[in-house]
Amino acid sequence: MAKKNTQLFIGRKEEQKILREALQSNEAEMIAVIGRRRVGKTFLVKTVYEKEMAFDLIGIQDSELAVQLERFRDRLMEYTQSRIMLPAPKDWFEAFNWLKSYLETLPKEQKQVVFFDELPWLATHKSNFLQAFGYFWNSWAWQQNLVVVICGSAASWMIQKVVNDTGGLHNRITRRIFLQAFTLGETEEYLLARGFKFKRYQIAQLYMAMGGIPHYLKEIKPGISAIQNINNICFLPNGLLHDEFLRLYPSLFPNADRHFAIIRTLAQKQSGLARQELVTQTKISDGGGLTSVLDELSYSGFITQYSNFGRSTKDKIYRLTDEYSMFYLKFIEKNNLEDEDAWQHLSQTQTYKTWSGYAFENLCLKHIGMIKKAMSIAGIYAQSSTFYKKGDAEDSGIQIDLLLDRKDQVINLFEIKFYNKTYSLDKEHAEQLQKKMWRFEELTQTQKQVFWVFISTFGLNPNEHSLDLVSQSLTLDDLF
Repeated sequence: MAKKNTQLFIGRKEEQKILREALQSNEAEMIAVIGRRRVGKTFLVKTVYEKEMAFDLIGIQDSELAVQLERFRDRLMEYTQSRIMLPAPKDWFEAFNWLKSYLETLPKEQKQVVFFDELPWLATHKSNFLQAFGYFWNSWAWQQNLVVVICGSAASWMIQKVVNDTGGLHNRITRRIFLQAFTLGETEEYLLARGFKFKRYQIAQLYMAMGGIPHYLKEIKPGISAIQNINNICFLPNGLLHDEFLRLYPSLFPNADRHFAIIRTLAQKQSGLARQELVTQTKISDGGGLTSVLDELSYSGFITQYSNFGRSTKDKIYRLTDEYSMFYLKFIEKNNLEDEDAWQHLSQTQTYKTWSGYAFENLCLKHIGMIKKAMSIAGIYAQSSTFYKKGDAEDSGIQIDLLLDRKDQVINLFEIKFYNKTYSLDKEHAEQLQKKMWRFEELTQTQKQVFWVFISTFGLNPNEHSLDLVSQSLTLDDLF
């Protein structure tokens, strides 16, 4: 029944391992695959389980129960190759009884896979899908040679309703996969596998505009620059990402107004905002409703919570880390140019140069593991955080967007620059860094050794200003 998948399969090594181990186990398995829209969840499951897929069903967004049950009937008829048109099951309990009867006809020696995709769209209010699914698992499936995979883009819903369920599915999940966007290295591997030989500077430009979302990366064309690709994908009226932002959040979150408000507010402050600052600026009350929205956006990978060095967990900083959302709100939404080369013009402005610095910082924050490896401290426990001290009439304040607090009595402060050539540290910049380090030591009263680490696209040109100040210099290549 399953059709051969001929698309490229890049990365996802740990995720593939988890899925294949489930096939080899001696027990029934229920696997939850969670990740944002377009990140490749369905492709992962169907590729790994291509030969073992016994049944799959994808929910239909905003569809009535009757429509979902009709689709279940149609899929079951396809798998059983039945030519007799039956009425749809009257409810999900009957549907799962049909599924059980079909699965009992399959060979017992081979583990079979059942896949429910976009579960939140199937388990709508009053549909009783979760109750019927729970009964199906608890009364029969858990004793079979079976892998049941459930998948959903609404990450918070999946965690609250399934992973942390207190009813029939309580503690039934045997394995979890939180599927992330491609890293820079995986993005490069994906493009190379398609025969696209982009320089890493160009890959970084593409990544900062659309992130490592496989569905977005499929739109990239060979033979033209990153600037031209971004222009065609994001700024032309028929480009995939021209208005994807307006569909993205409502597809994941019912009543997405507050989600939009949080995202738009964070987009105005690239270095992030504390919870109380979000309350003040969005006018959303500081209660459970705000917590739910922040959790939903965090679980789905749109925002990231960062510890504020030396502060309690209540003082976390929320930062917009979805590349496409940042890019859309900064450039696509505000673009009034009517010519076909809008991005070629905008990418030459000072606004873009300033924005690209923040976007590159965001890129570095997502590749902490690679940074630690490049610094030869991968085996040393280190907690990443930010540091922020608000200025007043007597003090201009201080902000450090990334630092590593290491267990070997060292703190690394990071200066991050996106530049189109080797960077040279001048006297003024060096003095600013020295003062910032002294101020950090004074405010934190740390007893640890503090070092500056410089990250730039093409490296730091050693000179009299950098030699005694910067302990290590990393490049864009180190992030790959």
